[in-house]
Amino acid sequence: MALDCYVAVLKPLRYSVVMDHKHCWQLSSTARLNGLANSLLQSILMVQLPLCGNQELDHFFCELPGVIKMVYVDTIINEVTLAMVATFLIMGPLSMILVPYSCIAQAIFRIPSVDKRLKAFDTCSSRLLVVSLFYGPGIYIYMQLSGDSFQDLTKVLMLFYCVITPMANPFIYPLRSKDVKEALRRLLRRAF
Repeated sequence: MALDCYVAVLKPLRYSVVMDHKHCWQLSSTARLNGLANSLLQSILMVQLPLCGNQELDHFFCELPGVIKMVYVDTIINEVTLAMVATFLIMGPLSMILVPYSCIAQAIFRIPSVDKRLKAFDTCSSRLLVVSLFYGPGIYIYMQLSGDSFQDLTKVLMLFYCVITPMANPFIYPLRSKDVKEALRRLLRRAF
């Protein structure tokens, strides 16, 4: 998404050349393979943990940070591995997202026309909102040590990270479209 927005704002005439079908497929495949690698690594780490009897996980989801707290042996290797993987899988893509957006911001601030500046900002603002809603809770959840968390806050952020942000995507992105905004206004006028 960041590359798409970067090319759309900074190189609009080259958009169809840069964002061709092959390049989009490569970007999508890379993201999916990273997700698969992360899931496999977390599953392997989770299966090897010795749990003590029947325990109830005080979480909405069975994620590795919550399971590590239920283990009765030393989990420093698992915590360090989780922190390293989280650093790579969260901070790596986040930096690859923030670099193009910082270039876009610099270019937007150089646009002399206020109308054109607002249109360029509108093109990328919804995407930046989703990125911050996704990565903010993810960074907090996965980059903390096992004893340093507030359990209720972690549960709320986990719910936000896994459920609310993906559910909000279909509502956030279309609101940029004038047709969708107008349809929403008509619907609200009829309702009230």
